[in-house]
Amino acid sequence: MKRFIAGTALMFAALSAWALQPFVYADAKVAGGGVKAAMAAAEQKLTAAGFTVVGRYQPQGIPSHGAIMVTDSGFTDALKAMGGTAVVAIPIRIGVKSDGTVSYSNPEYWGRAYLRKNYGKAEAAYKAVAGKLQSTFGAGKPFGGEVDADDLPTYRYMFGMERFDDRSTLRDYGNFDAAVKAVRDNLAKGAGNLSKVYELVYADKKLAVFGVAQNDKENGEGNWIGKINGAEHVATLPWEVFVVDGKVMALHGRFRTALSFPSLTMGQFMAIGGHPDATLKMMEDVAGVK
Repeated sequence: MKRFIAGTALMFAALSAWALQPFVYADAKVAGGGVKAAMAAAEQKLTAAGFTVVGRYQPQGIPSHGAIMVTDSGFTDALKAMGGTAVVAIPIRIGVKSDGTVSYSNPEYWGRAYLRKNYGKAEAAYKAVAGKLQSTFGAGKPFGGEVDADDLPTYRYMFGMERFDDRSTLRDYGNFDAAVKAVRDNLAKGAGNLSKVYELVYADKKLAVFGVAQNDKENGEGNWIGKINGAEHVATLPWEVFVVDGKVMALHGRFRTALSFPSLTMGQFMAIGGHPDATLKMMEDVAGVK
C-alpha cells in the first residue's frame, strides 16, 4: 500500500511539473522573398484573423528577421481588468524570417511568468488567444528552452538574479499623465539610444506600455543577440517600458533576457554580461532618471 501511495504521489508530481517553452514555430510559412515581404504576408493573416497590428520592428544588425506586435480585444480587456503590471503582457509578439518562417511568443509561458500567482484569473483569455494563434498559423512546435510551468511565476535564471518585480520601478512621478509624457518626450528625443516601436495607453486604467528599439551600436540588440546566436528568438522583441499609475517601469535584463533565452549556458550569459546593466541604463534614460 505504501508503495502504491508513493508511486501515485510521484505520478501526480510528474504531471504537475510539465515544461513550457517561450516560443512556437508555426506549422506553415508565409510568402518569403525578404523580411519586409514576409512581414507583410504575416500581417495580412493576423488582420484577417481579427488581431490588430500595433507595431512592427526590424532590429538593427539582424536583417533577416523582424517582429510584429498585435493586440486582441478580448485578451486586452481581460488584462486591463486585472490592472497593474499585467499591462506589460498585453502586446502579443510574432517573429518573421525572410524565408517566410513564422514564430510567436507562447501565450501560456509568458502569461505564467508575467501574471504569476494571478495567471488563473486570465487563463481563459490566454487559452482563447493561444487558440486564435493556432488557427492563424497552425499548432506549431514549441522551442527556445524548457522551464517547468510551476517555476515560471517565480522564475529567475539562477540564485541572486532578478525576478519579475526586482528593480523594476525606474521612477515614480506620482501622476500617470506626467509619467506618460516623460516617456513620450524622452523617446522622441532618442534618450538612451532608444526609439518607439509602439505605444498602448489606457488612461482609464492609468496603464501604458511602450515597445522600444535598442539602437545603440555597442549595446543594442543587433550586438548582444548576435553574440548568443539568438535571432530565432526575434519574437521576444522589442523590450518594454510600461507605466502603472505614476510609476515608469521596465523588467530587468537579467530577468527579461533569461526568460527569453532560458537555455542559455553560463558561458553564453557571461558573453553578454554587460547587456543587462546597459539596457537598464537605457530604460532609466527614457524614464527620466537623473
